Amino acid sequence: MNPMHQRRRMNAAGRHNLWLAIAVVMAMCGTSAFAQPRRSSGNDRYAAARDAMVRFVIEAEGIDNQAVVNAMRTVPRHEFVIASLRHRAYTDCSLAIGSKQTISAPYIVAYMTQTIDPQPDDRVLEIGTGSGYQAAVLAEIVKEVYSVEIVPALAKSAKKRLEELGYNNVFVREGDGFQGWKEHAPFDKIIVTCSPENIPEPLIEQLKDGGLMMIPIGERYQQSFYLLKKVDGKLERERLVSTLFVPMTGESEERRRVKPDPQHPVIVNGSFELDSNDDDRVDGWHYQRHVTMNSEDPIDGSRCLRFENATPGELSQALQGSAIDGRAIGALDCAVWARLRDVVPGPGNSDQAAVVVHFYDVIRREVGDALVVTWRGTENWQEARSRILVPPDAKEMVIRVGLNGATGTLDVDDLRIAPVAR
Repeated sequence: MNPMHQRRRMNAAGRHNLWLAIAVVMAMCGTSAFAQPRRSSGNDRYAAARDAMVRFVIEAEGIDNQAVVNAMRTVPRHEFVIASLRHRAYTDCSLAIGSKQTISAPYIVAYMTQTIDPQPDDRVLEIGTGSGYQAAVLAEIVKEVYSVEIVPALAKSAKKRLEELGYNNVFVREGDGFQGWKEHAPFDKIIVTCSPENIPEPLIEQLKDGGLMMIPIGERYQQSFYLLKKVDGKLERERLVSTLFVPMTGESEERRRVKPDPQHPVIVNGSFELDSNDDDRVDGWHYQRHVTMNSEDPIDGSRCLRFENATPGELSQALQGSAIDGRAIGALDCAVWARLRDVVPGPGNSDQAAVVVHFYDVIRREVGDALVVTWRGTENWQEARSRILVPPDAKEMVIRVGLNGATGTLDVDDLRIAPVAR
């Protein structure tokens, strides 16, 4: 099965409705850690924001399985988000839920769910319960969901929340998810929401023959989704898009063979040459929107990365994460080549063609961002260089490149960074 890659653009009126709905939600934030739980009926006070999320984040990005769409429209995501972040519950981003973990962005949840082709009689194993949101979405579609969470506090709170919301077909337990849940095996489908270096053998054993597993695999900051199908006891693998999940908690993370080097951050595939699975998506970069690999006179190698957007305010970007030690690194020297045609900033302050670096601390709280370069107008290939400061408490960074919300055509090539000691 191949995931959908077709993208449909929203018009200005649709974008206005989206932000209006989000503004309504922002005005309704509660004061307790979690509101009195209740399962959505579609006519609650968050319905407009949830519907906007579905139309402009889920359907507009190619999710067309109606059961998945209906589940995303039904599950009250705000019930799985802490009060201080509830105003962002229906925006397309991951949010901290405590214990250094996050609730996945709505599109990622919908993408993973659609990819395993959920059926009404399926019994699904989920590894990494987190907030319980992914389990709730699955529970709207399938017969039973068995979910394992290694963090005791998260397992306890997710179990309580799912029960109060009426998800009686979800069963949560605390434990090492990579050991699966043997007494309830085999499973028709398995979804893994944390990223190991390799596929855990117990999960392979507990997948029913003919079943599907969706799992992100790879190094700490270089991961890809894989869709696995078990046929006659063996796995058939299909590599999908690049992705980025937060670190796992526990022994598996500590035992990684390849670990990040926070004192020597680098750009992976900054020349945008690599596409190892020939899916026309550049390797090493995740959450790509309105991006293509282009061979029209690149500055370096045989390809560059092209961003195209015709609707002001619509997202066009690619992201890459990396570890960084702000105590040792005081700055980054950045360089990038760009070619642009008719690039015009969009309506918002951040709606401009740019390279931006976002920094996060040890608990994944944003501690600053730095603008490397912005572009507008029409120019042939030009190199931009900049030195940006690194916050002392920075432990991770995400590099964002693209038109963002600007319109026009932007080609980017040979993106580099070099750390400068503090």
